[in-house]
Amino acid sequence: MSASYRTVASPGQDEIVIQKSRFIADCAPVQSEEEAIRFLESIRQKTRDARHHCYAYTIGSNMGVMRYSDDGEPAGTAGLPMMEVIKREAVCNVCVVVTRYFGGILLGAAGLLRAYTQACSLGLKAAGIVTMEPTVSVLCDVPYPLWDRVQYHLKSQPVQIVSPEYASSVNFTLLVREADCEAVLKDLEQVTLGQMTTLIDETRYQAWAGN
Repeated sequence: MSASYRTVASPGQDEIVIQKSRFIADCAPVQSEEEAIRFLESIRQKTRDARHHCYAYTIGSNMGVMRYSDDGEPAGTAGLPMMEVIKREAVCNVCVVVTRYFGGILLGAAGLLRAYTQACSLGLKAAGIVTMEPTVSVLCDVPYPLWDRVQYHLKSQPVQIVSPEYASSVNFTLLVREADCEAVLKDLEQVTLGQMTTLIDETRYQAWAGN
C-alpha cells in the first residue's frame, strides 16, 4: 500500500466571535470532490441565512485536488488562508467550511484573514487530526491456556485486539501496522511456542493513536 497520510477522524465543529461577527467552522473527512461538494451544500442548507460560506478542501493522499473559495469575501482573505492551514497541517481528504454571520463591524482584509485562519484551525482540531497507516488485519487462534500469556505480551506491542471469542481456544482479530506485522507475528510464534495459528485477512488504512 501507499505511505501513511493525515486526515481528520470525524465531522467536527467549532466557532469564534470577532467584533460581533460569528465564524462557524465545520470540518469533515471526504473521499472525493463530489463528497466535499455535498458536505458544503449541506452546510449551506443548514445556515441559509448566513452571508458567507467560505471553504477549502483537498482530495488524495498527495493533495492532488485542492479547491477553495472566498464566497464573496475580499479576494484572498478566506479560502486561501484556510487552504494554507490545511497545507500546513499536511491534512488531506478533508473539507472545511467556515460560515460567517456578519456582525455589522468591518474587519478589514487583515482581520478577515486572521479570523478565517483561526476558524479553520479550530475546525480541524474539533474533527481530530489522525494519521492513517497501512494496517494488516490478522485472524488469530490461540489455545485457551496460552491466552493470558498472549494478552500480556501484546500489551507492550503496537497492535489492536478486536472481538476476542472464547471457547476451547480463543479467536480474535489482530490489527497491526504493515511495517510491524512480520516482527509482531514472529514474536507471537515464539511466545506461544508455535501453538498460535494466524491468517492474514486484509490490508487497509487504519487510524492509530499517538500520531
